[in-house]
Amino acid sequence: MTQPSHTAQPVVTVFEGGSALSDFRARQLLPKLQAVEPKIEAISARFIHLVVTDTALDASARERFAALLTYGEPFAAPKSATELIVTPRIGTVSPWASKATDIAHNCGLALRRVERVTQFHLSLKAPLIGKAPVLAGDKLLAVAALLHDRMTESVLPGIDGAAALFAELDAQPMAQVDVLGGGRAALVSANSTFGLALAEDEIDYLVDAFTKLGRNPSDVELMMFAQANSEHCRHKIFNADFVVDGEKQPVSLFGMIRNTEKLSPQHTVVAYSDNASVMEGTQIERFVAADGAGSGSYGKQSALSHVLMKVETHNHPTAISPFPGASTGAGGEIRDEGATGRGSKPKAGLTGFTVSKLWPDEAHYGKPAHIASPLQIMTEGPLGGAAFNNEFGRPNLLGYFREYEQAIASDADTVQRGYHKPIMIAGGLGSIDAGQTKKILFPAGSLLIQLGGPGMRIGMGGSAASSMATGANAAELDFDSVQRGNPEIERRAQEVINHCWQQGAANPILAIHDVGAGGLSNAFPELTNDAGRGARFDLRGVPLEESGMAPKEIWCNESQERYVLAIAPESLAQFKAFCERERCPFAVVGVATEERQLLVVDEGADAQPVDMPMDVLLGKPPKMTRDVMTVARQFKPLDLTGVELQKAAIDVLSHPTVASKRFLITIGDRTVGGMSHRDQMVGPWQVPVADCAVTLADYSGFAGEAMSMGERTPLAALDAPASGRMAVAEAITNLLAAPIELSRVKLSANWMAACGEPGEDAALYETVKAVGLELCPALGISIPVGKDSLSMRTQWSDGDEKKKVTSPVSLIVTAFATLADVRGTLTPQLDRDEA
Repeated sequence: MTQPSHTAQPVVTVFEGGSALSDFRARQLLPKLQAVEPKIEAISARFIHLVVTDTALDASARERFAALLTYGEPFAAPKSATELIVTPRIGTVSPWASKATDIAHNCGLALRRVERVTQFHLSLKAPLIGKAPVLAGDKLLAVAALLHDRMTESVLPGIDGAAALFAELDAQPMAQVDVLGGGRAALVSANSTFGLALAEDEIDYLVDAFTKLGRNPSDVELMMFAQANSEHCRHKIFNADFVVDGEKQPVSLFGMIRNTEKLSPQHTVVAYSDNASVMEGTQIERFVAADGAGSGSYGKQSALSHVLMKVETHNHPTAISPFPGASTGAGGEIRDEGATGRGSKPKAGLTGFTVSKLWPDEAHYGKPAHIASPLQIMTEGPLGGAAFNNEFGRPNLLGYFREYEQAIASDADTVQRGYHKPIMIAGGLGSIDAGQTKKILFPAGSLLIQLGGPGMRIGMGGSAASSMATGANAAELDFDSVQRGNPEIERRAQEVINHCWQQGAANPILAIHDVGAGGLSNAFPELTNDAGRGARFDLRGVPLEESGMAPKEIWCNESQERYVLAIAPESLAQFKAFCERERCPFAVVGVATEERQLLVVDEGADAQPVDMPMDVLLGKPPKMTRDVMTVARQFKPLDLTGVELQKAAIDVLSHPTVASKRFLITIGDRTVGGMSHRDQMVGPWQVPVADCAVTLADYSGFAGEAMSMGERTPLAALDAPASGRMAVAEAITNLLAAPIELSRVKLSANWMAACGEPGEDAALYETVKAVGLELCPALGISIPVGKDSLSMRTQWSDGDEKKKVTSPVSLIVTAFATLADVRGTLTPQLDRDEA
C-alpha cells in the first residue's frame, strides 16, 4: 500500500442513521446551550454516514450498505430547527471510519471510505406570531463550540460541506533549510517554525554536522533529529551532570536509579534496555494451538514464563484532547509490552490521573484556551483509557486519582501549584516466554517491516511538544500533537506477534519495537541502531491512509497501532501468512545494511529525504549540565482558626482524591482474559477499596502476580524528598495485601517536575537521591523501569497578566511482585463473628 491516489471523481452517498444523543446527554447539554441562547428549548442529533465510492451504488449495494449502517435507536427529526454538522477534523480520518471501512471491505463491499458525521438539531422557542427564530452570528459560534472538540472535530453549517472530508490533496514537497548559506540563524528560524524544541547546543551540533557533510539538511532530517533527541526520548536531564548550590554532584539522576538495580539485581531479567522491564516468573501451562498459528488443535504446553512491567505517561496529549490522549496513552503502553524481547503478551492494565481543581461552582485561577479543563480531563480522559483497554481486550485492575491546586506563599515567593498539565499514567504487566526476552542482533539484508495501521497526518511533533511547557508552543502546533487510537487494529497486530513468539526458537521476529514518539523516524533508526546496522528505506513503501502527505509527515507522524520489526527474508512467507490470518496490514519498508548510514529515498519524487550517518542522528550531542540552586522556603504555620471539625470532615470525605473512585472503575472490563484474581471491588457490596491488583499466571494453577500504586505529590510542595519516600512506602504497603516476598518486589518510578523553575531541579535531585541512594537500597528493592516528564508547567497570558501553574516534584510509584499462591491475598473486608 502506498499513498492513496484516485483519479476518478468520487461519488458520495448519504445514509441517514439513528439517534446520536441519549436523553441523558441531551439533558446535560441543554443548560449549557441555554446559557448562550435562552430560547433553545431542545437538542437532538442523528448520525449520518457518507459512503465514498468510485461509481454510483446500484440497488443491491445500497441495500447492503443500508443494512450495515442501521443500528441504535431510530431518530425522529424535529419539524423546525437550526442544523449543525459535526465532522471529524477536516483533513483527518476518524478511528470510526478506519474500522467501519475495514468491516465493509470484509463484507465484500467496494468503497474508498465510509465516514460518520453528527447532525445536531437545535429547536428554538417559537413566538406566538411570526417565524421561528434561527441561531446566527456569535451565538451560533458559541453553541458550535459546545458541541465539538476543536482538536479532533470540525463544524459545518450543512451536510453539503462534508464533501471536504474526502478532498484529494496534492503531495507537499520536501523542504531544505539553508544552513550552508544562512548559517546558524537559518536553523534557529526553522527550530521555531517547525516547533523542534532543539536546545542551543543541539543547534550548534547540527550546524557543525551538516557543514562537515557539505550539504543542507532537509526538513525530514531536522524533524527526525528533534524527535529522536527530544527530552521525551533521550532523557537528557536524567542523564545530565548536576551542580547543586555550586557543588558538582558525583552521580546523575539515572545513575541513582541504576544504583538500586546494581545493589539488588535479584530476580531481574531485563532492565533499562528494552521497551519494558522483565522479572523472573514461573513455570506455567499455556493453552495454544499445536502449530502456534491457530490452525492446529489446541492443547496444553508447559513453559517458563517471565513477567513484564511497564508504566508510561501521556501528559501532553491528554492536556490537549483528553479522550484520544488517554486512549493512545493506554495503547502505547500496551505496544511497549508487546514489543519487548522478540514479542510478548500484555495481560492487565492500570490507569492514573492527577489534575488541578475540578472547578465546579468555585472561582479558579484560569487556564490557556487551547488545553482542556480539569473537569473535562476527568470526564473524558478515563473514558479514553478504558475504551482502549476494553476494545483491545485487557482488564484494567488498578489506578489512582488526585486533584490538587494551591497558591503556596512562603517568605521567598508565592507559587501557583497545580496540574493544568495533567499526569496521565498508563501501565500494566504481561508475560513473556523465557526464551524470547533478548532481541537478536540481526544481519545486513534483514527485512525491515511496519506492522499495523497506516500512517496519517496526526501526532506530528508529539515527542518534541511533550518536552516543552504547555503554552510555550504555538497553539496550532499543539493541534499537531493530537493523536487518535484504533484498538481493534492493535489487537490484530498483537495476535500476529503472539503467533510469532509461540513458534519458540523458530520465531520469525528477530527484533521488534513499537512506533510511538517520533513515528517511524524514531522507531526504525532505533531498531537498526540496536543491531549495529544502517538501513535503506523506500518512503513510498510506507502504508498511508491520507493523501497529500509531505515526506516529513510520512516519516515522522505518530499514527498509533504500529510496530517495526526485523525478519529474515526466508521468513517473509510465514510472517505474511500470520498477517493474512489476522487481517493485519504490514509492509516491507526497508532493508538493513552493513554500512551505518540511514538512507530514506522517495522514488516518486526522485529525492532522498534522509541521507545521514547513524552516529550523527543517534550519536552523543553535547551532554547537558544542570547548574541549579536550592530555594529555601519558610512556610507559614497552619492556622486552624475558625475551622469546624464536622464541616472539615465532610469536606475531606467529599474531596475527589478521597471520595469513591467507582466512576473510574465501572467504565472498564475487569475480567476479560480470564486471568483476574483481585480487582478493585471488594466483598458482596463491591466496594472499591482493594489495596492491590492480583492476576493469575495461567488457567490451571494458583501462581500469579500483584501490582499496586503509591503517590503523595502535594507533599512535595513542602518537602519533595519526603513525598518520594511516602510514594514508595504506600506502593509497598499496598502490595503487602498479597502474600509476597519483599526480595521479589520491583518498582516502576515515574518522575514529573517543572525543571527550569526556581528550586525545582534541586528538589528533583534530592528526591531521586532519597529514593535511589537511600530508601530503596535500605529495603533491598530495585527500580528496573520508569519514565520522566520534566516540563510540568503551564504558562499563558490573561490580558496583560502573565500566568503560570507549576507542578511540584511528582513521583508515581508502581510496585510489582510474583506470588506463589494468589489465594493468600487479603482485602479490607472484615470477617463477621456469626456466633
